[in-house]
Amino acid sequence: MDVNKLIDMIDESTFFTGVPDSQLKALCDYLHEKHGISSQHIIAANEGNAVALATGFHLATGKTPVIYMQNSGIGNAINPIASLTSTDVYAIPCIFIIGWRGEPGVKDEPQHINQGNITLELLNVLNIETMVIDKETAINQIKEKMNSFEKLLEKGQSVAFVIKKDALHSEGKINYSNSFEMTREGILERLVAETKNDIIVSNTGKASREIYEIRERNGQGHQYDFLTVGSMGHCSSIALGIALHKPSSKVWCVDGDGGLLMHLGALAVIGASKPDNLKYVVINNEAHESVGGMPTVAQHINIPQIALGCGFSEAISVKTYDELEKALHDAKKADKLILIEAKAVIRARSDLGRPQTTPKQNKEEFMRYLKEYK
Repeated sequence: MDVNKLIDMIDESTFFTGVPDSQLKALCDYLHEKHGISSQHIIAANEGNAVALATGFHLATGKTPVIYMQNSGIGNAINPIASLTSTDVYAIPCIFIIGWRGEPGVKDEPQHINQGNITLELLNVLNIETMVIDKETAINQIKEKMNSFEKLLEKGQSVAFVIKKDALHSEGKINYSNSFEMTREGILERLVAETKNDIIVSNTGKASREIYEIRERNGQGHQYDFLTVGSMGHCSSIALGIALHKPSSKVWCVDGDGGLLMHLGALAVIGASKPDNLKYVVINNEAHESVGGMPTVAQHINIPQIALGCGFSEAISVKTYDELEKALHDAKKADKLILIEAKAVIRARSDLGRPQTTPKQNKEEFMRYLKEYK
């Protein structure tokens, strides 16, 4: 299905907001090329944020907004869908476009399997009428469904197009880039070298995959690392929970700018708790790289200043490997809560693999190490 034809079936002049997904890359690229970041298109911090933005658009214009997300984002959106846009509350009509990761019968990563199995059930519970789109879906089928959707939207009920793998495509592809020099993998290589046998909690996506491969290349075990799969934006809270209950251990959190922004309030909780054994490394490439490279708003904010405002004892930004190595070395020696923002290029190896252990195996090995580690 050409993404242009899908948009034509909806209304290309409406407001679009959401969180990027690799399954929806054709749509995300289309929106970025057509609207950029503007009053017609906002990349939200998280999916609940997107629902609220869409609500504001509807209140201001009376028109129906479009919200896009990966199905994992339904969890973030449940509260505003159930307590704000619902026909039992304000009856705010929205059109959802949802990438279906973990679709039953299709091989996918562990974090997507359960979410994929319950996606349609969740939407049904939320009273959202759905249409599943795959590679064989014809335009006239969408037109016919849109006719019934329109009647629901007029009543304030939301609807959703659930997009299967490879169902959407477009002729043009955007290459997202920035001017930074350090690679994420280069940053992580230096982090692993400096931290020795310290604890690392890494965010979902390519960072955890790269840490796994770095350990393999070094001939090291994986017991030092909790490789968070799914739960974007929550690795810093996991790290805080560990740091508070293993106070004699150094705990390093590896996050990305997208993850940091998704649940930014966690930064304030960390700052208020002020564990002096926690070191927070944010690899900032100003992009949602793991799902295609669309920009975050990280280029417009000062992450170290926000951290200091949240109660961190120290927060710095580095752009070179020399600066990074010094910052990591100083952070390891210091007994205080520190944030290091490392600016990175949008790039990863094309042959980057995935962990060969299951999440449960990772958890069990990590917990055995925590039990022994002082």
